[in-house]
Amino acid sequence: MSAMNASLHQLPVKMLGDLISPRALERILQDAAAERGTTPERMDVRTLESILKREVFKRLQLSVPAPLAKRRVSEVLEELSQVTQERLPANDAALDELEEQARRFALYFDWPETQRLRGVLGVARQEQEGGQDTAALVQEGQDLIAQMDRRLQEGLVMQAQDLAELRAVFTRVQGLGGREVRRLDTLIAQIDEAQTQSTLLPGEVDRARTLTYNLRKQLESSVVEGLGSGDRSGDAQAQARVLELEREYARQALDTAEREFAPLLLLRPDLRGQLEALRGGGEQHPLTAQAVEGWSETLRAVLAGVLDEQRAELAALERDLASHPAGAGVRVSLDAAHHLLDGGTLASDELRALSTARGALQASPDGTALSGEAGLNAGRELLEIERTARDLPGAAAELAPLLLEAQAALSNGQALDLDPLWAVLERHMGAAAQEREGFDARADRIVAEYDAVRGLAGETTQRLGRLADTLRAQRRLGPMSAPARARYAQTLGDAETLLAEAQAEYRAAQEVTATFGDDALSGLLGVFELDAAELPAEVWTLQGCMLLSGPYDKSTVPLTNLITVAEDMGVTEVTMHSARHRWEAQQDADGLWRVTRTQR
Repeated sequence: MSAMNASLHQLPVKMLGDLISPRALERILQDAAAERGTTPERMDVRTLESILKREVFKRLQLSVPAPLAKRRVSEVLEELSQVTQERLPANDAALDELEEQARRFALYFDWPETQRLRGVLGVARQEQEGGQDTAALVQEGQDLIAQMDRRLQEGLVMQAQDLAELRAVFTRVQGLGGREVRRLDTLIAQIDEAQTQSTLLPGEVDRARTLTYNLRKQLESSVVEGLGSGDRSGDAQAQARVLELEREYARQALDTAEREFAPLLLLRPDLRGQLEALRGGGEQHPLTAQAVEGWSETLRAVLAGVLDEQRAELAALERDLASHPAGAGVRVSLDAAHHLLDGGTLASDELRALSTARGALQASPDGTALSGEAGLNAGRELLEIERTARDLPGAAAELAPLLLEAQAALSNGQALDLDPLWAVLERHMGAAAQEREGFDARADRIVAEYDAVRGLAGETTQRLGRLADTLRAQRRLGPMSAPARARYAQTLGDAETLLAEAQAEYRAAQEVTATFGDDALSGLLGVFELDAAELPAEVWTLQGCMLLSGPYDKSTVPLTNLITVAEDMGVTEVTMHSARHRWEAQQDADGLWRVTRTQR
């Protein structure tokens, strides 16, 4: 064992000590080395590089965002290379493994990362056949896999939340019967199966959401018809619920359009302004599904025009770059741009990187200042800084002038020092990491306090339970994108509101129990002036959506929903018949409901 090997593991401890405690990092190195059959003092450069790229990088992402973790680990790897003058050679098996991992994301061909990975793999195979080192391309491919995996995990959390909401609505509307109900049932089954297989089905979710909207409107209409023309109060309340349904559906449609056209909105600030105007119309100009669909049609037309412009730009770039030797980076960007545009997806980032490479070549044709490949790499790093800044509140505005200066320097073929830009990012990243810790603490508190009230029946507790499940899933996510962080914040806000309502209902239930004594049911019987011997076979007592007594079976949740709807409409008596039972519900002067079910 050489002295150099013995001190290798101290290098990451020294360089990463400001992001993770030295003790924790030493423990990670020790455990990872033991799994590989060695010790930190005895491991070679190849083993340490593997640990840095895997265990250390994964652990860093728990405290800082992924771009920062990636950059700092890369700095350690560079220093390690300079100290030892050793590099991990390219490995055919690593490229094979990368291709195998890429198959997981074959369905998501409209993701820019998917098409860039396709380009990386194609160029890597060409380089391999030519006997060139593919380590850098393999590393970029692994980075892209990590980005896509994060995107997939965030999508699965959102899909699970959608699935829970769809199931909740289905329990309300399934009694309507008919083709649309059966279709909704089929879609829910398909989404559930996809969720178990970690697959996203955004189209099926959108279709199921449209069906639930139509069925809920149909259900409210049937309620109005059942009230008759004499109950104006109930009719007005039902109409108000229909209006809220329409607004909720329009908001969901606008969110879907924002995700679908995100690359275009990023390219065209005027269209982003239209989105904000639609979203902030307020009571004076309420959002409607028709308005969203009309705006979406406009975006589709604009997108078609921009795609044509980018195809022409790509052709011009290819012509200008054809007279210069094309390095691997240029070929990857050209390949990725073609795949994206052929699939109807904008290739804005790839075109900017290629334009930067062309500018560097034109400013310094002989490569004495900045070669085309170096210019492209610098341009891609600049794009990474810009993309990361978009995800961090306040970072984009602060970096805007620095980014403009850097882009101008690149266009003139000048080398860049991007450390000042990274320093700005790291400051904002630290603030974002602290915000995430606060989010996680709030989520833990909500889940813990929900457990104390989860025994209550009723819509409030059911909705809170679904949000608690979502929070658990969001809590388990690693570093988040800006949209995922925004959804996390929204879920926290909604859950905190429902938790306050559920806790108020829980206190009310405790007061009712205290008023009627330990045997709440026998006390409540006195209110209804019933003798216990006269009780029907099954009796429920409720206050609002809270079940105070009675059997808890598959009928309980629909029953509490029914009582909630009855109270919303001002109804105090309900009589229903099924094939086997007669149902009667009556509310007394104190607001307590007594529901009976008897054999017919």
